[in-house]
Amino acid sequence: MTRKIIAISVLLICINGASLAQQTMSLKQCMEYAVENSMKIREQKTFTDDERISRRDAILKAFTPDISAGTYVYSNFGRSVDPETNTYVSTTSLNNGYSISGAITIFNGFSALNNMKISRTAIKIGVDRENLIRDELCLAVMESYYNVVYFQKLYKILALQVNTAGDALALARKQEELGQKGYTDVIEMEAELADRQYQMVSAENGLTDALLTLKDLMFWPLEEKLEIDTSMADDDVPVLVVPAHDKEQIISSALKTLPSIAIAKGNLENAKLDLKTAKWRFTPAISLNAGWSTSYYTYPGQAGYVPAPFHSQFRNNGGEYIQMSLSFPIFDRLSTFSNLRRKKNAYKRTSLEYEQKTREVEAEVIRAIQDCEGASAAFHQADKMAILHEEAYRLNLKRLEQGLISALDFQKASDNWLNAETNRLDALLKLYLKRSVVKYYNGISYINQ
Repeated sequence: MTRKIIAISVLLICINGASLAQQTMSLKQCMEYAVENSMKIREQKTFTDDERISRRDAILKAFTPDISAGTYVYSNFGRSVDPETNTYVSTTSLNNGYSISGAITIFNGFSALNNMKISRTAIKIGVDRENLIRDELCLAVMESYYNVVYFQKLYKILALQVNTAGDALALARKQEELGQKGYTDVIEMEAELADRQYQMVSAENGLTDALLTLKDLMFWPLEEKLEIDTSMADDDVPVLVVPAHDKEQIISSALKTLPSIAIAKGNLENAKLDLKTAKWRFTPAISLNAGWSTSYYTYPGQAGYVPAPFHSQFRNNGGEYIQMSLSFPIFDRLSTFSNLRRKKNAYKRTSLEYEQKTREVEAEVIRAIQDCEGASAAFHQADKMAILHEEAYRLNLKRLEQGLISALDFQKASDNWLNAETNRLDALLKLYLKRSVVKYYNGISYINQ
């Protein structure tokens, strides 16, 4: 009984594994898989973790003292000072000491607090860089995904036309035998079939290349099969209506949500804090130091000398100190002035970079909206053309079967239908892509659309 249960369990595991391997993946699933396995995102996470460590170090440096402890032991074989009588002796001595000290900076021009703020902003920048890499990867996966959909649908369209051209060729050969068609018509139909077969092979090659690119972006095992959902490009897809866009609202949303803007803003904030720290370096620094030390000594080479016990000397020789220091920068070879000028220049650069990035985003939003509206108009026109050319193709196919048109006229109708279907498919996928870009600028990430 137990063996049967184990066998059934193994069978179910195999069936589930096979179903997972044959699962058709949607665009969202492809993007999630790519993000989960992205090496660049993993690498950026390590940099972000470094910034968290820097944040912790900045907090500890601002609020905790620097504590150190030490010990020493040495033997003196010549003239030395007796710690007890403070006179010179000329005998071998053994000295052992212990100390512990601590120091904390009370005021250093607010550099510690500024470093805390800088490290906090650096963490946010690291997270924004992860989001930026994620969004760029999702967009690349989306473009590659649509390329695969395009070539898959194109291959199916060409396969259908290959079958139609084959049937038409067989009919032309029968009509030639009956004397209804000439040899020229048969040759033209053979050329039509060969042309469609060549186009189908080219589409298959394009599909193979597009699939390889998608697998590479997703970090999908190159040897494993990848099935994707192509229902978005079905012939019965509803007519897409692109609503009117509020450019100002989308620009405002993009400036609030885009990781690239957040990174530029974070760099500007840190540059401003660095400049403040450089200005405060002209003020004095105050620090507090405290410590305790003790020692033990003996004269092993002196006859009849009995040293005090270790625990007694350890207790009696102990001493403490506390010190507060105040230092003024007077002349450091103008390094403080040079550092201030460099920080001013860095702040100017980051300000210009932030303004440039803001302007670029505004231009990108306007361009994305225009592209989306243009892609919508192009798709609706391509859809009308595809419907008309498909109807013309079907009518000409019936006329060809009845012998009412030549093979050359039918080939022209077939080419027109193929071009119209290809243009419609291309316009549809471009519209999907352009619409996703506009949604992204409007605050919706690619993976959540």
